[in-house]
Amino acid sequence: MAAPDRLVPLPERAPPPGASGALAWIRANLFSSAGNALTTLVIGGLAAVAIPPAVEWLLVRAVWRPDYAACRALDYAGACWGFVAEKWRLILFGRYPYADQWRPLVATLVVVGMLVVTAVPRFWARWLAWAWGVALAAFFVLMGGGVPGLAPVDTGMWGGLPLTVLLTLVGVGVSIPLGILLALARRSELPLLRGLATLYIELVRGVPLITVLFMASFVFPLLLPQGVRFDVLTRIALGLVLFQAAYMAEVVRGGLQALPKGQYEAAAALGLSWWRTQRQVILPQALTLVIPSFVNSLLSTFMDTSLVTVVSMYDLTGSLRLALGDAQWRNFFLEGYLFVALVYFAFCFAMSRYSHWLEHRLGRWTRR
Repeated sequence: MAAPDRLVPLPERAPPPGASGALAWIRANLFSSAGNALTTLVIGGLAAVAIPPAVEWLLVRAVWRPDYAACRALDYAGACWGFVAEKWRLILFGRYPYADQWRPLVATLVVVGMLVVTAVPRFWARWLAWAWGVALAAFFVLMGGGVPGLAPVDTGMWGGLPLTVLLTLVGVGVSIPLGILLALARRSELPLLRGLATLYIELVRGVPLITVLFMASFVFPLLLPQGVRFDVLTRIALGLVLFQAAYMAEVVRGGLQALPKGQYEAAAALGLSWWRTQRQVILPQALTLVIPSFVNSLLSTFMDTSLVTVVSMYDLTGSLRLALGDAQWRNFFLEGYLFVALVYFAFCFAMSRYSHWLEHRLGRWTRR
């Protein structure tokens, strides 16, 4: 039998002229087929019709100074950003005493600055935990006062962006380790432990967050012993943590189930204990796989904080409603909601892009 001919690799063909640059990208992504070309033309036509009047209303004909008469003279032909210029401190800081609003501003900058530092892989070390402890202590001292030079401010007066950032940070930061423990318990071989974890997760996921907040605010104090009290902020934060922990548990469980069985067998062959197997082999891989789901839960928590208005706490959205309580500016609610939406979008977009970068970075690490 004759030996088969050897496979000879074909020479690489030179790319066609004009196959690089912006023109090639447009041709490959926007006009690669008749359907894509039609979709591109339709969307482009709609944008050409909608964008110019939107820009004119938002920017060109808008009133930027806090002049109510000028806003009324426009007769809604342009945006009245004067409402935001007049009420921005109330929107961002809620009912916090006006003269001391520099304190929530500094406290929020400290926490956001720590988030930026934590996002840089070069700073991932043990000292970061101590730095977070100092940052959170500074946040609560600045917000609550009660120390020499700072007047005390009750937590019921906290609001606006600092309250939104605090509830998101506590809700996600505490619910992640609780969710990991719940996920491990649900996959445990002990029937009682597995049953209790499953019952808790399914029970919490079966009720809306607003119900949990109502119970934390109005029912939980009735269950406490006489003389024991928690302020409303602590109760709301606890309810948010317990609610998010159930969802985090399912996110982590999805990552655990995605790992091949060989990872567990390899760890057992090395003689690793169950805890070392989870800590050094399983959880690092599982948590990397579910980074998009983690970020989705983070964004959900960040936006769900607006529900705390039903229990008389005023986050960013609730503070806007306080600002709209001024009858003189009430008709310009659209500009206020656009401003709040821009703040939410800036935070959510930054978190989303960072998670995308982190997913790729950790994905390269796990493929080594």
